[in-house]
Amino acid sequence: MTFNDSPAGFFTSRSNVRVWAIGGGKGGVGKSLVTANLSICLALMGYKVVAIDLDLGGANLHTCLGVPIPDKTLSDYISKKVKSLNELLTPTQIDNLKIISGAQDDVGIANLRQMQKAKILSSFDELDADFVLLDLGAGTAFNTLDFFISAHNGILVALPEPTSIENTYRFIKSVYYRKLKMVEDLLEVGPVIDQAMNAKISQNSTPADLIQRVIEINPQIGHKLRSEISNLSPKLIINQVRTQADIDIGFSMKIISKKYFGINLDYVGYLEYDATVWQSVKKRRPLLMEFPNSGLVNNFDRIVHRLLNIT
Repeated sequence: MTFNDSPAGFFTSRSNVRVWAIGGGKGGVGKSLVTANLSICLALMGYKVVAIDLDLGGANLHTCLGVPIPDKTLSDYISKKVKSLNELLTPTQIDNLKIISGAQDDVGIANLRQMQKAKILSSFDELDADFVLLDLGAGTAFNTLDFFISAHNGILVALPEPTSIENTYRFIKSVYYRKLKMVEDLLEVGPVIDQAMNAKISQNSTPADLIQRVIEINPQIGHKLRSEISNLSPKLIINQVRTQADIDIGFSMKIISKKYFGINLDYVGYLEYDATVWQSVKKRRPLLMEFPNSGLVNNFDRIVHRLLNIT
């Protein structure tokens, strides 16, 4: 049985390593930019950080961090050419920050089996790190969803435009049902959920209505499901904002996610539109190091402190 046709397991790091997974509903929203610069912020604060490119088959995190394509990548670990993730660590020009690059050309690596995925997650404990940041691929593949759900912080990056917003909601919906499947198998409550889904519910019913229907059928199971779903608290960053209206989109998405999914979407901040982003990418230099006076420096600083719960 592979992970792609089985529910996600409850695999999380058991050590003091904190895992942040950065995802999004579509490509081009700035996931790698966010991963790179959150990593830099944490490293500059004195934390030991490992950034891992899990955009398997389309890795480019190394470019955002100004690192040449490493000789050894995550595919070498998955294919057992190396025994430990520590053998893949590549230093960056920032103290305390190292990178593990994703696969560059092995298309099959994007379809990880259950044991491979569990092996990667359990191996984070081997790393000498305070934080591990995962740069996930775009979309709603099971690989992406499972790494996102397994992290201590799942962070969504969206642009203030209709297609990106729609795809972000689609991602949240996919996370919701993936998590529901995990809980369903853990608590062996599949028959009750099936009964609720087959019940006559209005056409405009929401995923949150499904939980309410389960509560009506079996209060004990229903409240357990609601408790597990309430543990989902993805973080949201709106990228490339130009106006106050763009900034306010995050607050609207927070309200809608709570009403429709019953999920507490935590809007942790926004990033202003800044042309220096593309200049830094062209120069293959980390944004925060190349343009330390950019307004994005303050944006990232506020976001990191919010994520660390520092007031």
